[in-house]
Amino acid sequence: MELLLLNLGSPVSKSRIIEILWGARAGTGTIATLESYICGIRRAIQPGDTRNGPLRTANSGYVLDPELVDLDLSAFRRLVQDAGQAAPREAYAMLTEALELSADPLLGSELASDWADEARIRLGAERVAAQVRTAETAVLLNRPAESVRWAQAAVASEPLNERAWTVLVTGYELSGLPVEGLSAYARCRRIFDRDLGCAPGPALQAAHLRLLRQRAEADVELSEVLAALLYLGESMKGHRHAPEAGPDALLTRENAGRILDSFLQRARAAV
Repeated sequence: MELLLLNLGSPVSKSRIIEILWGARAGTGTIATLESYICGIRRAIQPGDTRNGPLRTANSGYVLDPELVDLDLSAFRRLVQDAGQAAPREAYAMLTEALELSADPLLGSELASDWADEARIRLGAERVAAQVRTAETAVLLNRPAESVRWAQAAVASEPLNERAWTVLVTGYELSGLPVEGLSAYARCRRIFDRDLGCAPGPALQAAHLRLLRQRAEADVELSEVLAALLYLGESMKGHRHAPEAGPDALLTRENAGRILDSFLQRARAAV
């Protein structure tokens, strides 16, 4: 029954069902056993009318009529799809409803089989994608706290999902929490370096830079250090003009180096 629910509206052949459920253990009497199971299911879900209920025979197999079956998984996928065509406010409502519908374990955690595990993995990936879209939509609606919550859930499930990290850092930025955002970026960078051997991409690096600037606005020393880092970075790219360290002066390479050296010495002394 679960196989047919996962393929709601699409016929599943008897041979496919047997392959999934019995595999190499299938014998000459397996088809008769399957047909017996199907008869039992029909009697249970459509008593007195075994031919005209939701479970139909089709294409040498079986299919559940989607018009006669209310399935949370189908509703989840339909809401996510419809959200892609909706305005942000309506899309956010659809996505949050979809995530609520899919919160419970798929097929029940007690069902242990390879095909059930594969179905759970697929749904898990779909849920993470929906969580990221929900977080991004919350950003558009200026709801940074909700954006952070959905992004945290996505990152917890998929630590290598760069899009989830990007919206998480952006959510902290919009919440006026640069320290939390910088901490999240640092965690992401460590995970990417350890597991992928690479650094975060341009979008996440840009969000990180905005956080650095936001953090430096309230701290003169950090502002000077950031300006020195930017100056040296631009110099390494071959740019002739340095960014301003303050409103009236330009940095030189020597001054930038002195600022960074002084900052690092104080940081070492504090450890």
